Amino acid sequence: MEWLTSTAPFFAPAFGALGVITGAWFSYRQVKRKGDADERVATLQTQANAEAAEGQTYVEAMKTVTVGFSSLLDQQRGMLDQQRVLLDQERTMHAQTVERVAMLEAGQLELTREVRQLQEEQRQDRRWKAAALDYIRDLRTLLAKTLGRSAPEPPEEIAADVIGASRD
Repeated sequence: MEWLTSTAPFFAPAFGALGVITGAWFSYRQVKRKGDADERVATLQTQANAEAAEGQTYVEAMKTVTVGFSSLLDQQRGMLDQQRVLLDQERTMHAQTVERVAMLEAGQLELTREVRQLQEEQRQDRRWKAAALDYIRDLRTLLAKTLGRSAPEPPEEIAADVIGASRD
């Protein structure tokens, strides 16, 4: 049992280093997930913009159709039956257009809300990463002081973050 007690000074830094590496891995994983979420947001924004452009084109087309129907009604005043049919068609198309535009606007508002929410999550993740890096750097400094030699090198994935902007 004494051999276990005598090895405690060696195990404590090793477990500390393991904690640092685990924390760094969690940080890397979080940043990767955030990048994937940003890519998804960009895709959704592109789709929303395409749908909005399609909706605008449709609205312009409907305006053109409406102007054409109005001109036709003026030319055919003597044909009351045809005027009523054309007017009913115009009203139906206009109602459909208004409904589609309302749907597109609602979708755009929802996407805007989601983008704002993701941006806030991104800000929180950046704060978390900065705190985690500070913690890792503090642990590395403590390890270096405790062991009397430099701390082990971090993995390649996080080395630039841990060592590159070190406060040493």
